[in-house]
Amino acid sequence: MCLSHDLNYALQTTQNWISDLMWRLRWDDRERVYQALIATLHALRDCLDGDEPVYIGAQLPPLLRGFYYEGWHHGRRTIARNRKSFLDRVHDGVQRDPAVDPEEVARSVLAQLADRLPTAELEDAKAATPRVLYSLWPN
Repeated sequence: MCLSHDLNYALQTTQNWISDLMWRLRWDDRERVYQALIATLHALRDCLDGDEPVYIGAQLPPLLRGFYYEGWHHGRRTIARNRKSFLDRVHDGVQRDPAVDPEEVARSVLAQLADRLPTAELEDAKAATPRVLYSLWPN
């Protein structure tokens, strides 16, 4: 019974994140929203300093946390040389769909994180983000 409850909770909280992002982006394709969410979380995860990727991952719903860590190697960091390289990574995650604005996606996902992370964690995440990406975070 407990496992069933945990699984239902994991599914529901992940669905809530996807529904929230659907609303933010004004999209109706759940699969595309999921791809955009994961692509942005991976791009962010891979450019954060220190242990900040772990701290962000700990704040995610259990199922989403698993997707977040997929393919990740602690200590291997991709430095976003510029804003374009970060946004290209997001765009790659949605198969470079010309109808997708990767900056809008990145801003929406980061706003979602800002709304859901504790204030101290949000400030730490922003501080660990490369300076060229600061403007993507909400003020």
